[in-house]
Amino acid sequence: MRWSIEIGQSLRIAYDAIVANKARGALTTLGIIIGIVAVILTMTAANGLQNTFKQSFASVGADVIYVSRMPWVRQGDFFLYRNRPQLDLKMAAELEEKLRGKGIVNPTMDTSREVKYGSETQSGLRIVGTTEKQSLVASAQPELGRFLNEFDVTYKKNVAVIGTDVRDALFGTANPLNQVINIGRTKFRVIGVMEKQGGSFLGGPNFDRQIYIPITSYVKAYGGHRGRQGVDIAVKAPSKEALEDLEFEVMGEMRKIRKLRPTEDDNFSINKLDTLVGAFNNVMGVVLLVGLLVTSISLFVGGVGVMNIMFVSVTERTREIGIRKSIGAKPYSILMQFLFESAAICLLGGVIGIGVASVLTAVINEVLMPASVSFGILFTAVVVSIAVGVVAGLVPAFRGSRLNPIEALRYE
Repeated sequence: MRWSIEIGQSLRIAYDAIVANKARGALTTLGIIIGIVAVILTMTAANGLQNTFKQSFASVGADVIYVSRMPWVRQGDFFLYRNRPQLDLKMAAELEEKLRGKGIVNPTMDTSREVKYGSETQSGLRIVGTTEKQSLVASAQPELGRFLNEFDVTYKKNVAVIGTDVRDALFGTANPLNQVINIGRTKFRVIGVMEKQGGSFLGGPNFDRQIYIPITSYVKAYGGHRGRQGVDIAVKAPSKEALEDLEFEVMGEMRKIRKLRPTEDDNFSINKLDTLVGAFNNVMGVVLLVGLLVTSISLFVGGVGVMNIMFVSVTERTREIGIRKSIGAKPYSILMQFLFESAAICLLGGVIGIGVASVLTAVINEVLMPASVSFGILFTAVVVSIAVGVVAGLVPAFRGSRLNPIEALRYE
């Protein structure tokens, strides 16, 4: 009961002191506001980048292995990777035969081509030659029309499934189904539109700016059978739990298919979504650390400002401290009074900073990337504000609590 009375009195005195010095309190909180805004925006930006990454690579699949000539995240000598022989469709067929239904095997080839429809032209679109199994391997599905089927692949049909950005650029609001587009010099009939998958992330592929065609039609139109271009092979595991065992089996079978001796290194790469996630997390860890170190400077400067003002406040109220002590106030009561005042100033700055950061986050969400201020970020901001206030006010408050009441009463 006694402690609650002491805390209540300390809060009331701290509030009165802040109200009595509005201008000084407002200027003091400015540094804290800037620091809290910086902290929130740093954490929000990190969350936004993670959301964008997940959205951009969701269709890659967490239960899919990709066999490629090149690794997605390259380490070591680039020329060792460049000199590797290409993978081809025959190897993909052999791998499918050796796995005997343990995974869904889907080969793909891709190139960049100009695409025309009427007077509209789009350059640099990614053209993916694939099979009907693509819809089983990837999570993205057609939003309109249908995907490729076995008949299209077997009989080399010139049909195409386009991304949403391709549809918007070439057709606008018109229905693209059954319309004929020119991909390079070859005509293809649009049979479907994929659902939106999100834009490119840090230079990665933009899945909404690509077009799927049968891999057999791709080879016929763009000459992939001549060996100038390699094949990427996707292998979908029955479940995420079975991915690790399947990975070792795929690696062993690919070494046999590539006729590698036991002492020879792999001349192909096994890629997974985990590879990208690991690389992304490493980069984001460094970025977040640097960002928080930079923003901590703002909070440090703000904290120094609060400490300076609290020293001034203690000096100005020396006589008040002497009077309170002379009528029985304990040192911890004086200590709590100034600590609460310092923490209240910083908490006020934190609340204002949260408001400003929320507005800026809304702008970022509309203009740059998906971002939002989560409860965890808000809680962190409040805790940091109070912590800065307590740390900044500790020395001035301790100094005030240690004043000699007689000397304090003599102070003019």
